[in-house]
Amino acid sequence: MKKIAVIIVTLLLANFSFAQKYSSKTGKVKFEASVPLFEDIFAKDDNNIVVLNADTGELASVSSVKNFHFKTKLMEEHFNESYAETAKYPKTTFRGKIVNFDKAKLSASPQKYTVQGTMNFHGVDKVVTSTATIYLKDDKIFMKGGFVAKPADYKVTIPKMVTKKIAENVNVEYDYVLVKQ
Repeated sequence: MKKIAVIIVTLLLANFSFAQKYSSKTGKVKFEASVPLFEDIFAKDDNNIVVLNADTGELASVSSVKNFHFKTKLMEEHFNESYAETAKYPKTTFRGKIVNFDKAKLSASPQKYTVQGTMNFHGVDKVVTSTATIYLKDDKIFMKGGFVAKPADYKVTIPKMVTKKIAENVNVEYDYVLVKQ
């Protein structure tokens, strides 16, 4: 019985180590929650970490919420302290899969894919589906896409005094250049 367990663990580790992994530590994620006639609400993180298993299409990413930078320090301070509560919820994560992903079919011509998974923000898990454009060039995988998130879905409380200044639907975009590991 002990030999069987050792063989199973060895096979699992061997399979894991031979998986084609692509990653980036400089993924770009930005969001916009602006409404007409009010100040633009826009933030960007250029240090999103993302890993793709090119054999299975599984994808995972993580951002330090404090890495999102706004055009004004005051807006960034309000976001971190009042809305995102970064002291309590320092990271946002995504775990999912690129539907029908086949690295062998990637080329320099961008192709549309559906990405499905679970995003955790502000301590709340929410299923997210997005459309991404993916292509392969110079042995790097380029991936760009977006989705809409609602602050209310993540239990982010917007004070009544500013509800008309912040969009109900937040546009989230990501842009990754993944390098083979």
